[in-house]
Amino acid sequence: GIIGLERENLNRPAGFRTHILVCVGSALIMIISIYGFAGADPSRLAAQVVSGIGFLGAGTIIREGASVTGLTTAASLWAVSGIGLAVGAGMYIAALVAAGLIWVTLVSFWRIEQTFLSKRRHRYLNLIMADQPGQVGKIGTVLGSMNVHIKNIQLKRLSDKRLSVKLFVKLSSASCIEEVLESLESVDGIYKVSLD
Repeated sequence: GIIGLERENLNRPAGFRTHILVCVGSALIMIISIYGFAGADPSRLAAQVVSGIGFLGAGTIIREGASVTGLTTAASLWAVSGIGLAVGAGMYIAALVAAGLIWVTLVSFWRIEQTFLSKRRHRYLNLIMADQPGQVGKIGTVLGSMNVHIKNIQLKRLSDKRLSVKLFVKLSSASCIEEVLESLESVDGIYKVSLD
């Protein structure tokens, strides 16, 4: 449940209850496979849990343009199913250690990632541009050619037939923010480009 709480605090599609259900269900399936079918291979049902979680995890993965979200949530669901299988098999210490490691990974490593990687590679760009067909597509083409991925885009119509566009972008290691700004400023119909 604590792993699901971390996901729910970040407004992810699979949160507290989903993670608990996955873990309890996995434990139940493991118990059934060990004690319900004496003499049969207990790993057969457990293997189906692992592949079945793939479908649930796929439901949390969302692709929007060049960005993909939900991979960490899908991975946490898969890991929680493993915890459930360990509990069902009576491996309580292994399950507790795994739960602790997963929780530390989700909470602490996220902060480390934000501290060291995001500040350099994730940026907000503000643009004022003409409100005309294809204009946003031009921006996507320019950024794509520079291997800059748009993670989020917000559009707001201004009163003078202009658009205010706020982009959250991920720069590649080879991208230089100054070059990105210059390339965007050279696009016809873009009046202003600034960093947030």
